[in-house]
Amino acid sequence: MLPWLKEGKFPLYLAPMAGFTDLAYRQLCKDEGADVLITEFAMSDSINRDIPEAWALTEFHESQRPMGIQIFGATPESMAKAAHRIEERCRPDFIDLNFGCPSEKVTCQMAGASLLKTPRELTRIAAEVVKEVKSIPVTAKIRTGWDEENIVADQLVPMLQDVGIQALTIHGRTKVQGYSGEPDWDLIKSIAASTSLPIIGNGNIRNSAQVHEIMTQSNVSGVMIGRAALGYPWLFREIKTHLETGHTPPPPTLQHRWKTILDYAHQLASRPENAHFEGKIMWMRSKIVKLTKDMHGSKNLRLELNQTETLDQLHEISKQHLERYSHADVVIQERFRRR
Repeated sequence: MLPWLKEGKFPLYLAPMAGFTDLAYRQLCKDEGADVLITEFAMSDSINRDIPEAWALTEFHESQRPMGIQIFGATPESMAKAAHRIEERCRPDFIDLNFGCPSEKVTCQMAGASLLKTPRELTRIAAEVVKEVKSIPVTAKIRTGWDEENIVADQLVPMLQDVGIQALTIHGRTKVQGYSGEPDWDLIKSIAASTSLPIIGNGNIRNSAQVHEIMTQSNVSGVMIGRAALGYPWLFREIKTHLETGHTPPPPTLQHRWKTILDYAHQLASRPENAHFEGKIMWMRSKIVKLTKDMHGSKNLRLELNQTETLDQLHEISKQHLERYSHADVVIQERFRRR
């Protein structure tokens, strides 16, 4: 049994999202209450060929435990070998197998969600990884199926449990849906009620009311939060505080948000693998822009940030934005406290 899934616990997972849930952003979410973290997925073949960029994705801080490393690949041999190497080198708390990524770059390699079309091959990969990994649990993430005519999640659950998968995350959409439409939470809840395998639900989790309903009215063991946490790591704190007290805490102040943005940008710039950018930040603009979600004047702010080239310019934009909107932010914070 995974200790964070013991009776009485209902963990909030941060979903692994390629290009966004890097080491620094995971730490932001951990500091704000995320219970379980998982790395951006690494390609098993790249791990086995010792590609530095792939190994960089597996790095984590001890403070981020419980920590999972997610891998994807097309063959049992490649996935099992990569999982074993990660087990020996990184010692994460678990290894997570990505059978749900809908990206064409992944599915065209017969990996990720493409394996939902061949449940037996998907299960064979899981079985080989479990057999090869000796000291840590193996979990997996799937979608409901390839498309509406081929829903396989209910079929896969007992198959994966039989080969030793210890928890399963189900994203409530098909591969064809991508991230559009509503996730099928009825299916997730039905599956959770029919199995002893811990089921982590994923899909459009945005607030504490949703989490409370899933936690109290289903057998789901935890939830994974993805896009709603992009640019707003404070969501985990807000959900937990509301569940514990019945009250939603005030949003972070504008000053705190800018401190977070600047600290995050400096952390990214200081990473060894980013040294060749020499202080230029054009490559991280999309990450920074995400953190301006719902900020005062965010539309114009995003336009400014998309023209920003250096950390010095980012600091100047921060200064100007605070001068322009600090008073409005104080008013909003005061109104919130009077509720």
